[in-house]
Amino acid sequence: MLRILHSLPRTHKLLLIPVATMVTVLGTHKILAAFDDTGNTEASRQVNLAVGIPASSDTSDSVNSVATVSATETPPIAALQPAAANSPDDEIPLADLAPQGIVDIDFIQQAHAAQLSPAADPLPLQPAGSSDVARADTIASPASIGNDVLQVALQLARSTPTDMDGSDQDVFSSDPLVLDDGDVDLANELAAKEVFVPQWETYTVQPGDTFAVMAQRTFGLGYSEVIGLLDELPDKQVLTRWRVGDNLDFKLDENGHLLALRVMKNAREGYLIERDGGDAPFDVATVEKATEATQRLFAGTVSGSFAGSAEATGLSNGDVADLTNLLAKKINFRRDARRGDHFQVLVESDMVDGQAMDSRILAAHYEGQRTDLTVVRNDDDDRFYTPDGHSLDPAFDRYPFNGHYRISSSFNLRRVNPVTGRVSPHYGTDFAMPRGTPVRAPADGRVVKAAYQRGGAGNYLVIRQDNGYKTRYMHLSKTLVKEGQRVHMGEKIALSGNTGRSTGPHLHYEIIVNNRPVDAMRVKLPESKNLSGKALAAFKKQSKELLAKLEDRENGQLAKVSPSKQRPDDI
Repeated sequence: MLRILHSLPRTHKLLLIPVATMVTVLGTHKILAAFDDTGNTEASRQVNLAVGIPASSDTSDSVNSVATVSATETPPIAALQPAAANSPDDEIPLADLAPQGIVDIDFIQQAHAAQLSPAADPLPLQPAGSSDVARADTIASPASIGNDVLQVALQLARSTPTDMDGSDQDVFSSDPLVLDDGDVDLANELAAKEVFVPQWETYTVQPGDTFAVMAQRTFGLGYSEVIGLLDELPDKQVLTRWRVGDNLDFKLDENGHLLALRVMKNAREGYLIERDGGDAPFDVATVEKATEATQRLFAGTVSGSFAGSAEATGLSNGDVADLTNLLAKKINFRRDARRGDHFQVLVESDMVDGQAMDSRILAAHYEGQRTDLTVVRNDDDDRFYTPDGHSLDPAFDRYPFNGHYRISSSFNLRRVNPVTGRVSPHYGTDFAMPRGTPVRAPADGRVVKAAYQRGGAGNYLVIRQDNGYKTRYMHLSKTLVKEGQRVHMGEKIALSGNTGRSTGPHLHYEIIVNNRPVDAMRVKLPESKNLSGKALAAFKKQSKELLAKLEDRENGQLAKVSPSKQRPDDI
């Protein structure tokens, strides 16, 4: 019974403990009453031990405080032996008693009516061995129950939940309890009141994934919807040329159909594809993540090649190439660089999700055994100068491209034409380079001709430089400027190619002085221009802060620049 009681909920325990105690008391009384009143103390002791009561017949003060009763004599051990079941005068064996034969639980209603108070008239005990056991109208009052029965009741009353299963239990709360007998399906009630709100989720491209299959499986799109979505995109390659590990952000409606899709071309730019739901058409918008310009200082020591030493500081490959090309305008690394030379470079980058983009060198310093050079970028013309305003760039660059390419045919007035086999002058310098290599303006100027000559120069350009020189570019795959357009030194003006009369992809480059072709690799070029006046004063004011940061070798991460340079976040 105690195990059943312990397994019930806490509120049920609170209600049933008094009832269970009364049932146990009366049941114990019936067990003891089943024995003959012969006063066998040994049998009484055995019964007492069986129900967990001390063998001593001495009663406690608690028993006397409830009622003063005489001890009921217990029957001899022989009375426990089986008797004839049909004899009403014989004792009924304990093992043969049914639960309802020990106590009738219908007594509860009568017990509540009588309140079982000491002042009430005691109910007569039914003699042990009677054939009509524990009838509802023969419930014993406390005054008529023996000491042994009272000891059982007190033992149960003093027991705690720890006595039941050996573990501590929480105390019952005294707060008022409201019980609702109605059946409530809480899960269905919450689901009925919940409003569906689409949330952004992320899909990571796995090996073997294609957008068409993934869109049907994950986005709930049909094949025709996939084709329609691709047709709306300005750049379909963002969905057709995937790389494992790329991420897509998407939203689904409550039926699992695509509502929005965000895919990035790079860390900064991408597309947002949305629709209202159902069969509505997709709308595509260009998005651009916010960027934050950050300045970082890199410092290192030359050990081996300069490019390798610069890369060891954490500079990206593009930054290393830009730094090498920048310092190479004044430093011959093969001749002047020595092991142990020090260098610092201040770089500004646009940070997007922790990734550096569009890095720009702001200042650099090289301190070596044979040379010492400091250069700073000027915001007005985006060129580099020494701190005193001397230009690092010449007024005219000898090579109209970045990098180094082999000269396949030099300037030669007596050259044999490889196509015709005749001796004909070659007024330019040919550089063997892959088709599509960027061609850049060697100096500031204006485009005077952009045309195509079939069977000859192919696509070609002619630019008049500000110093009076002319430059001509032939066999281009594409021209990027138009006639009359102003160009600046280093600006991309065309792509090399193999158009016109040509035996392979290359760039034909000419310099014309006073309307006469000259050797572009030998002609004397104009001197560089230096800053002066107000331009020099503004440059020195600007470069003061950059030079201070450049000298801070200990600080590898500098403060972020003004938020005014940030780009808006359209996502």
